[in-house]
Amino acid sequence: MKRIIIFAFASILFGQTGIDIAKMLEDKPTPKDMSNRTKMVLTNSKGKSHTNEMISKSMDGNKKQIIWFVEPKDDRGVAFLKIEHEEKDDEMRMWLPAFNKIRRIASSKKGDSFMGSDMSFEDLTSRDIHENSYRRLPDEIVNDVDCFVLEIIPKKEAKSSYTKHISWIAKEGIFGVKEESFDKRGELVKEKEFTFQKLKDYYIIDRVFVKNVQKNHSTEVTFLDIKVDSEIQDKLFQEKNLKRLPRD
Repeated sequence: MKRIIIFAFASILFGQTGIDIAKMLEDKPTPKDMSNRTKMVLTNSKGKSHTNEMISKSMDGNKKQIIWFVEPKDDRGVAFLKIEHEEKDDEMRMWLPAFNKIRRIASSKKGDSFMGSDMSFEDLTSRDIHENSYRRLPDEIVNDVDCFVLEIIPKKEAKSSYTKHISWIAKEGIFGVKEESFDKRGELVKEKEFTFQKLKDYYIIDRVFVKNVQKNHSTEVTFLDIKVDSEIQDKLFQEKNLKRLPRD
């Protein structure tokens, strides 16, 4: 019995730490670029739904992304551009054709809602490993998936609208299964669920469900017609292209 206890302790001691798991997430293979059609359904506390359809193109592990809204008619032409940087604040801009205006999203506003959804602009950006601290919690099984569990605390330099995340990461494939996010008061504000598909050598997200538990409002995002490594050009990610709605 003593040998079993010592072995179990050694396994914990020399197993992956929180930062090790975060690095595994950061280092996993990702496509050079990706495009898809996106369906976003917003449902309010009374059960009433609103649906948007979009076209999205991205590259560099989603660090560069442009999204055009195509449906419904009232939102057609609205577009969003994101370019993430390591040494300075990320660039985020929205083209609002009804006002003939480009809106620049300041870092102080990244906690604002994206198009009335339960996702903020911050939720659309990558999580910088150096701007967060990571602590491994006991592993759990979620929907028959064996998961690492991480507590993620944003540092001051992250300029986050959250104080903490609890994230469940599938051990096989290293992708997020679910996450809970906590607001500035330390209270649970969002529950997030993710599903993935394997495409070529990549695990690609194909559905996100986010529920704001404080407002009883939810957002479901489904990614369709996903294409990877299709040689999207870097020059696409410019402000002028926000106004150019693509055909596909």
